[in-house]
Amino acid sequence: MNPPASEGELANSIRALAMDAVEAAKSGHPGMPMGMAEIAVALWKRHLRHNPANPAWPDRDRFVLSNGHGSMLLYSLLHLTGYALPMDELRRFRQLHSRTPGHPERGLTPGVETTTGPLGQGIANAVGMALAERLMAAEFNRPGHAIVDHHTYVFMGDGCMMEGLSHEACSLAGTLGLGKLIAVYDDNGISIDSDKGRIEQWFTDDVRRRFEAYGWQVIANVDGHDLEAVDRALRRAKREKSRPTLICAKTVIAKGAPTKASTGAAHGAPLGDKEVAATRQALGWSHPPFEIPENVYRGWDAREAGKRAERRWNRLFAAYEKQYPAEAAEFKRRMAGQLPGDFDEKVSFLLKEASEKAETIATRKASQRVLEVLVPALPELLGGSADLTGSNLTMVKASRVVGREGGGNYVFYGVREFGMCATMNGVSLHGGLIPYGGTFLVFSDYARNALRLAALMGIRVT
Repeated sequence: MNPPASEGELANSIRALAMDAVEAAKSGHPGMPMGMAEIAVALWKRHLRHNPANPAWPDRDRFVLSNGHGSMLLYSLLHLTGYALPMDELRRFRQLHSRTPGHPERGLTPGVETTTGPLGQGIANAVGMALAERLMAAEFNRPGHAIVDHHTYVFMGDGCMMEGLSHEACSLAGTLGLGKLIAVYDDNGISIDSDKGRIEQWFTDDVRRRFEAYGWQVIANVDGHDLEAVDRALRRAKREKSRPTLICAKTVIAKGAPTKASTGAAHGAPLGDKEVAATRQALGWSHPPFEIPENVYRGWDAREAGKRAERRWNRLFAAYEKQYPAEAAEFKRRMAGQLPGDFDEKVSFLLKEASEKAETIATRKASQRVLEVLVPALPELLGGSADLTGSNLTMVKASRVVGREGGGNYVFYGVREFGMCATMNGVSLHGGLIPYGGTFLVFSDYARNALRLAALMGIRVT
């Protein structure tokens, strides 16, 4: 048996798969996976709690690749750690009907939490997931029985930072104090137009001060290629309970490529046969394309650790269920996406009553009357409005406002239509809650991209 693989070899396996898949497809983004390889090793080997055998385990950590163009990073991780994503699918990267599309798609690839293509939406979805975790924990956890207790991790890049949506969502996250949200910023100083100019010509934000102004903890100047430095940053982030954390990691895009590292040419195009061969030599990676040594597979394999983590949670939940049977049944119902047993009866009564009255009223008033019945009947409803509560009539007698601590079932999203809708998508994806939000029809144009992704993912959001 070969000796255990080093963490450097684990990182280089990501680089090799990213190069090989993009080269085979003759299309894709190799630079980001190659640049974030050590960060991925630090998170997925030392911190991320997940079970490849059960991607839907309720208390898993959530991982979102907001810079979704670097999808081969995620596909490599899913394959290497033991998800049901065979090497043949990596060979078919970006091909019609493959399970490895150019950008991650929820429901197509096991382990993909959300569809991320348009930049910025992943970080906004992650805000929603972290919000859902906190609200579900406040509602269901009991002393000694923390059945909802996980982190939401997100990788993001310069493009996510430039998209206005990241401002809306991250501002809201800071306001709500989402301490279990941890974002890693891939600060490589390169975007597609870098092959024509310098990023300083279009992006000069002081990211650290921007996020500090939002109320985030910012861990700056982390060497993204130093595993121990990244690990220390992640540990520090997990100790922070009242603020989301941004880890600013300096990286080299396409690290290891002799002539294309730190260039715009590595962002969104294959490296080319000669550069791939030269990179293999520079990395000391002598294996043929799409070939991973057994000791590297063993080093990455997360299946046994994932089973142990889920078994521990199952024991915790069994004790919880014994002591709090009603709450446990409600938790299982909601995570399964099932409606209460008496829901049809309550809706039938509502429709019968409305039919008998036959009133002519404004549609928003009719909506409020429906919500007055639905909100008490569906405890999983999470309402909100983009600063138009009094106009949309989205708040009802049973509404309880969400703040920096504890629970609630109504969010004041502020004037953030896009942020509201993308955050609601994340809430829905997390499970256990059904979000609804209000704005004026004309303002919904601001949020059209989030509405489109909600439809494509087929998720419960209104």
